[in-house]
Amino acid sequence: MQSSGETSLDALRSRGSLRGLDALGDTELVALILGRQRGRSGGSIAQELVDRYGSIAALGRAGLRELMGVDGVGIAGALRLKASFEVGRRCVIARRERAIRKVGSPGDVAMLMAPEMRELDREHFKTILLNTKNGVIEIATVAVGSLNAALVHPREMFKAAVAASAAGFILVHNHPTGNPEPSREDADLTVRFARCGELMGIDLVDHVIIGGADFVSMRERGLVTL
Repeated sequence: MQSSGETSLDALRSRGSLRGLDALGDTELVALILGRQRGRSGGSIAQELVDRYGSIAALGRAGLRELMGVDGVGIAGALRLKASFEVGRRCVIARRERAIRKVGSPGDVAMLMAPEMRELDREHFKTILLNTKNGVIEIATVAVGSLNAALVHPREMFKAAVAASAAGFILVHNHPTGNPEPSREDADLTVRFARCGELMGIDLVDHVIIGGADFVSMRERGLVTL
């Protein structure tokens, strides 16, 4: 005889199959991902997770060990959840990269990079390599740091730029605190990269900082002048 949890999961699968996954709520989608769990229904665990984090977006930012600590989730359930959110994140990035092949403004940069970078819990430093018409050649990761800093060296960025025969580049990094305001170190780093670019004939077009839903363009602030 099936338990009530198994019956609910079967009903959920049937509904998702017949009506489509977009007809399901957040808790139901999480229950589908968790599947059958030992000792506790996936629906009950899903409800606790959504209630605990307050939203599906906040749940997506939860760490692996954090999720494993919830009764009934375990390593397998936590990995399924993290993998599902990662697949979703990569799909969003791929769609944005296909849609935006040319950057004409800081807003274009934010639209291209924010979906990937605004939820990161450590500073990531990336570069968008451009051709002579500001078309995107490649997006490369330069450095990954801590909560409030990333050790960045121009050598890593320019190695990628030379390999791609880039005419220009845009620096992009995130502030996990959610505040995009540039620090003194951000300003100094921008000047350093701009001077290196001038020497090599590869122009620094802008340096955009992403913090939560906001962004700051160092060029618009007058901090990229070379």
